[in-house]
Amino acid sequence: MRKKEKKSYIYPKNINNSVVALLHVAFWTLILFATILPERGDINSFSIILETINIAFYAFIIYFNLYYLFPKYLKGKSLKIYIPALLLSVLLLTPIKGAVLYLLHYTDDSYKRQIILNLHYTFLSTFFVAGASTIFKILIEWLKFQREKKKLEKEVMQSELKFLKSQINPHFLFNTLNNVYSLALIKSDKTPDVVLKLSEILRYMLYECNEPKVKLASEVKYIENYLALEKLRQNKNLNIEFIKEGEIKDQVISPLLFTPFLENAFKHGVNKVLENKCVKIHLKVNKNKVFFSVENTKPDIDAEELIKTPGGIGLANVKKRLNLLYPNKYRFDIENTKTSYKIELFLELN
Repeated sequence: MRKKEKKSYIYPKNINNSVVALLHVAFWTLILFATILPERGDINSFSIILETINIAFYAFIIYFNLYYLFPKYLKGKSLKIYIPALLLSVLLLTPIKGAVLYLLHYTDDSYKRQIILNLHYTFLSTFFVAGASTIFKILIEWLKFQREKKKLEKEVMQSELKFLKSQINPHFLFNTLNNVYSLALIKSDKTPDVVLKLSEILRYMLYECNEPKVKLASEVKYIENYLALEKLRQNKNLNIEFIKEGEIKDQVISPLLFTPFLENAFKHGVNKVLENKCVKIHLKVNKNKVFFSVENTKPDIDAEELIKTPGGIGLANVKKRLNLLYPNKYRFDIENTKTSYKIELFLELN
C-alpha cells in the first residue's frame, strides 16, 4: 500500500523535518526566556520548571489544534464540529494542567487553593492561545492560497500568450513564403530582397520574440521589414505610408503586438481592392505611451465579415492578448466606413 505523503501546512517543501523541529525548539525556548527574564532576581529552578510546564501545555493545545483539529474539521469546512471540538479539548486540558500544578505545589496549601479557584482563568487563557493559533493558521493558509493563485494565473497567462502568438507566427510565415514563391515563379529581380527581408524577420521572430518583452525599436524595425515585403510583392499597385513620431529609446513592448492589425489590413483589406490601394500606419511615442493606428482601403462590404474569413487572426484574439498583457492600460477604437477601415490602439507600456 502506498504511504500517504505528509504535508507541511506552514513550511516550504524543501525544509526537512529535523530543521523544522529545531525551529520549533528554538521558538519555544525564546518564549520561555521571554517569560522568565522579566522576573530578574526571582529566577530559580522552581520558577523555570513552572514556566516550562505552562508553555508545554500551551504548545500542546497549539499543536493539537494546528495538526489535528484544524486540518480535520476547519479545513474540511466543518465549522460546527471544529468549535465544539476545540472547546472540549481546552476543557479537558484545563483540569489536567491544574492537577499538574497542584501536585507541583503540594506543600503550599494557599497556592493549591488558588489553583482550584482560578481554573476558569486557566481555561480562558488556554482557549485564547488556541484561538490565536487558529487565526494565525488561517492567515498562513490565505497567504499560501494567494501565492498559489498568482502562480496559477501567471502560468495560465503564459500559456494563453504562447497560444495567441502561435496563431500569429505561422500565419504570417505562410503568407510571406507564398509571396516568395510567387516572385520566384516570375523570376523577379526583387526575390533576393524579399529573401533578405524575410531572413531578418525570421531572426527577430525566432530569437527575440521568445522573450516576454522586446525593445520597441526592434518591433518598429520588424514592421518596416514587413511593410517592405508587402511593397515588393504588390509593386506599384499599393501605396504604403508609415509615419513615426516621438523618440524611441529604451521602451519595451510585447513582441508582435501590432502584427494582427497589419495582416488584417493587407489580407482582408487592400488585397480585395482592385484600384487605389492604400495602407496608412501611424506610430506616435511619448515616453511610455504609444499610439498606433492602421488605416486601409477596403471593398464596400462589412469589415467585420472580412476579418472573420478563414486564416484571419481576428480582433477577438488581439483584444484577449491585450487584456492579458496590458489590463486597464489600453484603448482600442475602430472606425469602419464603406471604403476604409481604421484601427487605433492607445497603449501605456508597463
